[in-house]
Amino acid sequence: MSPEIETARLKFRPFTLDDVDALHQMWIHPDVRKYLCDDKVIPREEVASLIEKSIASFQTNNFGVWGVFLREQQILIGFGGFWYFHTPPELEMIYGVAPEYWNRGYATEIAKATIKYGFEQLGFDRIVANADAPNLASLRVMQKAGMKFEKQANINNLDLVFYSISRAEWE
Repeated sequence: MSPEIETARLKFRPFTLDDVDALHQMWIHPDVRKYLCDDKVIPREEVASLIEKSIASFQTNNFGVWGVFLREQQILIGFGGFWYFHTPPELEMIYGVAPEYWNRGYATEIAKATIKYGFEQLGFDRIVANADAPNLASLRVMQKAGMKFEKQANINNLDLVFYSISRAEWE
């Protein structure tokens, strides 16, 4: 069985192929894709491929990308999890919330729950996340989740800010 997470307000479950259209709609929203997708409209097939890879990752590694829902509803409001980024690949935390749910603390709740899962269930010693430098809201989420500034770097012509948290800092 794939791992699920519940918080006070949210329920996380691994994405399934039934979620492709809902996730695709979220990711092509101009306010979401601005930072998440470098303002590119990701094709539906690419979202389906990511979900297939996430399903396989959960089966192999017990991590991937969760769909995040309000606890009492089956409406997708966001996503969170761990994914490999950059070259060479580095495992990083990822999170996001649909714009209609912004400014309610959901992104911070997702980040904190994901960090807890990483340390408690996966035994990670350190968790890293990054955001585009202009994405001040995402930088605040990382700070509120207890992460500390690590570095700023230009990768693939993007100005990225990296935050991290160690197991010792979390405990």
